[in-house]
Amino acid sequence: MKRRDFITFMGGAALWPLSARAQQLPDRIRKIGVLMIIAEAESEARADMRAFRQGLAQLGWQEGKNVNIEYRWAAGNSDQLRADAAQLANLTDLIVAQGTPGLAAARNAAPSLPIVFINVTDPVAQGFVQSLAHPGGNITGFALFEESMGAKWLEVLKELAPETKRVALMFNPAMAPYYAMYFHSMEAAAPPLAMQPYELPVHVEADISRVFTTVAEERSAGVIVLLDAFTLRHRDLIISKAAEYHLPVVYADGQFAESGGFVAYGVDRVDQFGQAGIYIDRIFKGTKPADLPIQHPTRFELVINLGTATKLGHTIPRNLLIRADEVIE
Repeated sequence: MKRRDFITFMGGAALWPLSARAQQLPDRIRKIGVLMIIAEAESEARADMRAFRQGLAQLGWQEGKNVNIEYRWAAGNSDQLRADAAQLANLTDLIVAQGTPGLAAARNAAPSLPIVFINVTDPVAQGFVQSLAHPGGNITGFALFEESMGAKWLEVLKELAPETKRVALMFNPAMAPYYAMYFHSMEAAAPPLAMQPYELPVHVEADISRVFTTVAEERSAGVIVLLDAFTLRHRDLIISKAAEYHLPVVYADGQFAESGGFVAYGVDRVDQFGQAGIYIDRIFKGTKPADLPIQHPTRFELVINLGTATKLGHTIPRNLLIRADEVIE
């Protein structure tokens, strides 16, 4: 059963006048650098790049004809990410940066080059841009979650497992330096729900097994897994450990549910890669990044893996099932 509403962005990015799209493209070949924090082998990576190329092609930009694209895949490695950003700064006319670590690396390596970011949490609060309406500088793009999402994840977990008292927020500090925004939101929302959140950082793969063992020793415990390059890369291990200890877990991205996770609440991030072509097109035709407002998702998707719930003996509340945008049998 699937009832997925694609994200609509404020500002009507997908509805730019057709006359603007029909403008004559520049004669010279433009060069785009794509700085990815995930690994090229990820299934998400293929979907991201397919949407990205399609978005560009719809506006007349075809790889090898009037645009060349340099791809870099850091696979969650911070050192590699910085090196990739430095390379792209010297090779390209514009950088597309994925995630907070990608944007930070691109900004440091290319302080004046146009940068279009994708999937970045609250870029204003993190200091990347001045405001959503007027970014300023050389950076614009497509934001991901706002701080209030922390409270939303907590509410979903409470519906999923009403007996939950202690809630661990799992994240990798190097890949998710923004985690504190979500944690503060969780702390504010916790008292009426009779829940107590706490931080659960994981730095290396071995930490995952260790922290799940610790959480499982607590009574009435649950976990919220934040989306970052590290947790996404190790999602199979995270999901298997959650299943091993029969812990209620809410994930911040639908890919976790598609990989066997229990419940996920997030946005359709791949769609932002398709939308990025609109901003790239406008920048190549003369618009400054400072004049392109930050686009924010306004619709979110709740994905429930009913097969996993049945296998683990969990019952999904009816109200949660009714609200689900996708139920995986």
